[in-house]
Amino acid sequence: MTDSMFGALESRDRIAITELRDLERTEVILESDRLFAAYALAQLDPGAYPHARWWLAEGEQETSLVCHSRAGLGDATFTMGSTEGVAAILSIQPGQFQTFATAKVAHMPALREAYVLTGAREMCRMHVTEQGFVSEPLELPAGISTYRLRGHQVRALNRLYGSEGGLTSYRAHHVDEGCYFGVVEKGRLVAVAGTHSVSPVSRIAVVGNVFTHPDHRGRGYGTIATHATTQELLRTCDDVVLSVDPENQAAISAYQKLGYIDVGEIVEAAARRRAGAVTVGARRLFALLRGRGQRSAIVRR
Repeated sequence: MTDSMFGALESRDRIAITELRDLERTEVILESDRLFAAYALAQLDPGAYPHARWWLAEGEQETSLVCHSRAGLGDATFTMGSTEGVAAILSIQPGQFQTFATAKVAHMPALREAYVLTGAREMCRMHVTEQGFVSEPLELPAGISTYRLRGHQVRALNRLYGSEGGLTSYRAHHVDEGCYFGVVEKGRLVAVAGTHSVSPVSRIAVVGNVFTHPDHRGRGYGTIATHATTQELLRTCDDVVLSVDPENQAAISAYQKLGYIDVGEIVEAAARRRAGAVTVGARRLFALLRGRGQRSAIVRR
């Protein structure tokens, strides 16, 4: 399956929506754009798959996919394929009331139709493999060390992430199931890099949650933590990706020095459903009535 199979769905009167329960077919669709779909691929792993629902929009030749997941760090929504197909799915299957959306830039109209978005950002997706990774150890300043965090250290992690006043609620299993490396100065955790998802099955991981305490920025600690995290992930993964603000040239330059390359753009946003449960339920009912006898819901666009 190629990107052409995810070309723009021309606006049609009727789009068929079904729940996709075929793991192998889902994997084939996601693998057609593997680096973009890295987070969604992790939802196919045995521990996550029962907590995800997959919805398919099919036209004559084009296919769109939406995943609503409740595994990992919180509720998340992933969209793939044509904007029209994504919009059709979200009109009757918008997922949880609040979610975190990852999508193509072209999907923004569909997302805004279904959700009120907060902090929507076009991000640069970067990628590294074992062959491209700069594995030479980074020179650590005197008094600085780095080590892998474990679940019993989650309180120190939450204190660091909350150092600018925000609320954090990482749990021990988030740390143990992911891959987090911290930078320590004088016995204090001052920087960290971790993961949004890791898939041992698909051998792909998403680095994220890179953070340095405000009093310790500008010293390269975030790069040190990211290097250690990436190096560990590449022991078991073929591909490691991350997302970065394209205006943050300092971060992009730091990641490039580690071997990461730019592979495209994505959108990330906190999302809250526009329509209430009654409205969504009514839309879904009418769609099911239109599709009775066809084993699908029919959305008119």
